[in-house]
Amino acid sequence: MDTGLNAERATSSSQGATSDRPARQPRSAVERIAAFAVSARSEHLTPEIRQLYKRNILDSVACAIAALSGRPFAALRDQFDEYRAPGRCTLVGGGKTSLDQAALFNSSLTRYVDLLDSYMSPGGLAHPSDNFGTVLAAAEYVDASGEDFMLALAVAYEVQCRFTAVVPVMTLGFNHALQLAMSTAAATGKLFGLSPEQIANAISIASADNVSLACIHVEPVSQWKGFSPGWTGMHAVYATSMAKRGFTGPRGLFEGPKGLEQMFGGPILVDWDDPSLDFVKQTVLKKYCSLIHGQPVIEATMDLRRRHSLRAADIEHVRCDTFLAGYDFAGGGNYGPKDNPWHKEQGDYNLKFLISAALLDGQVGPDQLTDERVQAPDAQAMVARIECHPDPRLSARFPEELGARIAVRTKDGRVLEAEHLGYEGGLANPMSWDRVVEKFHWLSEAYADDSLRGRIIEAVWQLDTRPISELMELLGQVKPVKWFPTSHPGIQ
Repeated sequence: MDTGLNAERATSSSQGATSDRPARQPRSAVERIAAFAVSARSEHLTPEIRQLYKRNILDSVACAIAALSGRPFAALRDQFDEYRAPGRCTLVGGGKTSLDQAALFNSSLTRYVDLLDSYMSPGGLAHPSDNFGTVLAAAEYVDASGEDFMLALAVAYEVQCRFTAVVPVMTLGFNHALQLAMSTAAATGKLFGLSPEQIANAISIASADNVSLACIHVEPVSQWKGFSPGWTGMHAVYATSMAKRGFTGPRGLFEGPKGLEQMFGGPILVDWDDPSLDFVKQTVLKKYCSLIHGQPVIEATMDLRRRHSLRAADIEHVRCDTFLAGYDFAGGGNYGPKDNPWHKEQGDYNLKFLISAALLDGQVGPDQLTDERVQAPDAQAMVARIECHPDPRLSARFPEELGARIAVRTKDGRVLEAEHLGYEGGLANPMSWDRVVEKFHWLSEAYADDSLRGRIIEAVWQLDTRPISELMELLGQVKPVKWFPTSHPGIQ
């Protein structure tokens, strides 16, 4: 690092705008990100990209609705009542609150059931739809059009995914909420109509105080795993509002000294001059309530169960072989042992429980990811019969391909095996709009009747021709608790 150059930057910043100010230094990374956000235009959203964003937006809405009956959300509503007067931003499931609290609530809903989209990189991952609830709240706050919302969301996806692609955040012990602070601040600043300088300050303020740690995902996994993104979004919109009022942040967030490049041990090389908005093409969707690494594991298990009509009473032992990252996260590797899951948050990060749920229930959806189901005696007994191992061949294919092999030994001496390379929703087998519509109906039918569900789907499909207020008005009509009878078996 050129400490002399950075010292000169600090000196020139402290002097303010004077006639003898030193010549302008090369733009910092936060300034380049801000310029990218400001320059993003609707024409960069091609018809293909628009359809993918609508697909992912409907998927995010489905995930948010499915989480409404989760116990923590009643507690959050109580906290909003205690600390804040009603605001003008809509909560999914009804009610109004302030912008920052709506960002927290709606982002946490989207994350909670662990069915949201993902972007995979060699050094970790990110969930681009972690941006959804925050950007949605900011769009409603400024009475944006659906087109403006979609464009801001695309900016957020790009910022988060471009950073994730080049920095091994999780491998180095940090949580992917770090880059989420940058992306939500950039997108919110664009919706607020801020200048590049103001957006740069918003990004640096939001990020400097959001150095999130990967211990959030370590056993025993806590509720914070699902709420960290919402917390980040809440602080990012507040930071952006401060930047709008003239607050400044560290210009050397990346370059240092003491910046992100020093923290990560090298340069962070991202082409922020590239105007494209197509990272959404590299996002993957989920079919089951599980971390993304568990999707091929569950598919292989479900395949065995269906083909051989397996019953729990028939099973003596199960072995799961998968890629190293999946084993580390959820199989008993360096994120901690997985022998004793007890809460919902542990269940969806535990390959042994996910295999157990698939074998016992023939489904891994929101109903399987509850404390009661995780703690049930049959689930605990099945978990005790399962072991997980990393496989070098499958590890070599990651992250381009996620794979798993399941071997079941039955009590009558049979050994049944299935291997899945990839999964429905992955890059090689993407989910279509129609498939996401089916997922939406499955996840939302307890909270919205047929008519309301149809109107929400139509509002998302026509999003770029309507004000965002139309979608928000519909999401406010969704019941905050399970209200309607359900019959959908879940997508199979």
